[in-house]
Amino acid sequence: MATALDKSLDDIISSRPKNGRRRPNRNPRTAGTGGAKTGGAAGATRARYAGAVPTANGNRVVAPASLVNIQPDATKIIVSNLPRDVNESQIKELFASTVGPLREVNLHYDAKGNSKGTASVTFSRKGDGNKAFTQYNNRLIDGG
Repeated sequence: MATALDKSLDDIISSRPKNGRRRPNRNPRTAGTGGAKTGGAAGATRARYAGAVPTANGNRVVAPASLVNIQPDATKIIVSNLPRDVNESQIKELFASTVGPLREVNLHYDAKGNSKGTASVTFSRKGDGNKAFTQYNNRLIDGG
């Protein structure tokens, strides 16, 4: 009996079983598309980040409100794309005067002590988080 090394490539291929089975596509994002990422989750991702590019004045636009899961009695929001020179007292002043009383404001810093440009704001009353979200989502504050 000849070993596989003694056979030609054509003989080896023809001797393999032809059961027609292929490995199933296990990725739910590309299942049924032949591997192409069109529409579906990839399309939603593109739509979510389509506006998240710098505008002419350098500010960034965040995800539209329709893509965010909103709870009806939210008390906490995350504020992002803040200028690096904004401090906690300015954030407290803005939200306390326009939305309602605050329980806590945390501005996030990196290891060097520089602001990361994000803050978490916790309101005292239920629903004030939603009010702040609808009032300030995708909006520039103080002209930029």
